[in-house]
Amino acid sequence: MGAAEQGGEGGEGEPWGEVSPDAARRLLVAAVDAFAERGYHATTTRDIASRAGMSPAALYIHYRTKEELLHRISGVGHEKALSVLSAAADGEGTAGTRLAEAVRSFVRWHAAHHTTARVVQYELDALGPEHRAEIMALRRRTDAVVRGVIEEGVRSGEFDVADAAGTTLAVLSLCIDVARWFNVAGRRTPDEVGELYAGLVLRMVGATAAP
Repeated sequence: MGAAEQGGEGGEGEPWGEVSPDAARRLLVAAVDAFAERGYHATTTRDIASRAGMSPAALYIHYRTKEELLHRISGVGHEKALSVLSAAADGEGTAGTRLAEAVRSFVRWHAAHHTTARVVQYELDALGPEHRAEIMALRRRTDAVVRGVIEEGVRSGEFDVADAAGTTLAVLSLCIDVARWFNVAGRRTPDEVGELYAGLVLRMVGATAAP
């Protein structure tokens, strides 16, 4: 896991390619590994700097606090996941087709980047109020994407859903939890898990026909 897993986070094969300079990126990758392995509160800035092959003082050149580093990880991670989800949900086809593809893509991301996703999804409470509010706004946008497709399917008669908001929460919870249990040594690939979950969600919304 760790740095090798992060390859798809940034540009073509470059870990966290949108983060610069290189030292800031190395610290971020090291922090992801440390937070995922030990938890945010049990990780020290010295732990992070050591994993990055740098001195503790060097960390503060790029990130004023450990919390600022977590905020950067959370912001980039949420934006990446939202981009993947939105691209699939905004594609062509029926509501069922687009919901299935959105779930496939979202689940694949959480499986393929499970180390990052665990930090992004399960360390929210460690953020300060201002940063947490910013991340929650991204999460509301994610919720709106899925809810929009579900409500469209209800209007068209494709889906049988009595509570769109509650169903949206259930769908997203199902997808996000993949990051908690996914294991690269397991018997299913990210693609296979994505396909499985797409089918589960279509049954959850009472889809009238497979896309």
